[in-house]
Amino acid sequence: MAATRSAAAPPRARVSPAVTADAADKEVSELLVEPASEAKLSKLACPICYQPFMSASDQYLSGDASGIECSTCKKVYPNKQDYWDLTVAVGLTQYKESMPAATELFRTSLVSFLYERGWRQKFRWGGFPGQKRELEMAKTYLKPTIGGTIVDASCGSGLFSRLFVKSGLYSLVVALDFSENMLKQCNEYVKQENISDERLALVRADISRLPFVGGSIDAVHAGAAIHCWPSPACAVAEISRVLRPGGVFVATTFVEDVIPLAIPILRIGRPYINRITGMNIFLSEAELEDLCRACGLVDFTFVRNGLYMMFSATKAS
Repeated sequence: MAATRSAAAPPRARVSPAVTADAADKEVSELLVEPASEAKLSKLACPICYQPFMSASDQYLSGDASGIECSTCKKVYPNKQDYWDLTVAVGLTQYKESMPAATELFRTSLVSFLYERGWRQKFRWGGFPGQKRELEMAKTYLKPTIGGTIVDASCGSGLFSRLFVKSGLYSLVVALDFSENMLKQCNEYVKQENISDERLALVRADISRLPFVGGSIDAVHAGAAIHCWPSPACAVAEISRVLRPGGVFVATTFVEDVIPLAIPILRIGRPYINRITGMNIFLSEAELEDLCRACGLVDFTFVRNGLYMMFSATKAS
C-alpha cells in the first residue's frame, strides 16, 4: 500500500546539471557532486543555545581540535577522537540523568557489537526488506536533496551512514547517535572498509536536541529508530527545525496493526509499555502523518510491508 505526494524543492547545495532525478540509481562514477566547500563542522551549533560554532568570517576548525567552545554560553564540547560529543550533559560531574531502558540498551558495547552481526538482520521477520532494498527506497525519496547535507539520525553502527558516503550522493554525511559505543563501532567499520572521512562526520547528540543551525540540513534519515526515541514528538519537531524549506525526512519503523483484534489492547497498554521500556508502539500510518503535520512537515508518503513502514515528509516552504 503506498501513497504519493509532490516532490520537494531543489537542494541548496549546487550539483552539476548532468545530475538528474535518476542519478541516485546510477554508478558513483557518473555522479558529479562537487566536493564540500566548507568544513565538516560548519553546520554545527551549540545544543544549548543553538548558536552556530562558526560564523561565515571564522576560521574553520580542524577535525584534530581538542574541542569546540560555544561563543555564547562558553560550554566546551570535546572531540572524543572517534566522534564529536555535542550532548548537553557532556562534561557534567555531579548531575546524572536517567535514560529509558531502550536508550541504555543501545549504549552497551555488546549490542553495539552485535547490531550488524545479527541484530539488525532479524528485522526481516517484521517485513523489513533488507539493507540494499531499504537504501534504494530511501534514495528514491531523497532524490530532491542530492548534493546537500544528510544527517543519518540514530545511525547505530553507521550501517546507512557508510552507504550514503559510498554512494557519493552527498557533500556531507553526519552519522549521529546518542550511543558512544555505536559511534565507536561505526568508526571501526569506516576504517575496515577504507572509507574516506572527507565527507563524513561522527557526532554524538540527543535526537531531541540536535546540534545544528536551524534550516541548515537538506535531509534527515532515521532507519528503524523512531520507535526507540523517548519522545518522537520532540524529535520530529527538532528534525523539522534543522531541515531547510523543502528538506526531506525519511524514516522506517514498525507499525503494529497487523492483528486488528489486538489494537484495542495495545492502545490501552502502550502508555505503560512506553514508560517501562522507552519503546513506542505505532498503530497506524495516520498517527505518524499526524505527528509530521503537527511539526510542519507535509507531503507525507509511505510504503507498508507487514509491520515494516517507510515514510517520507517534506519541510514546508
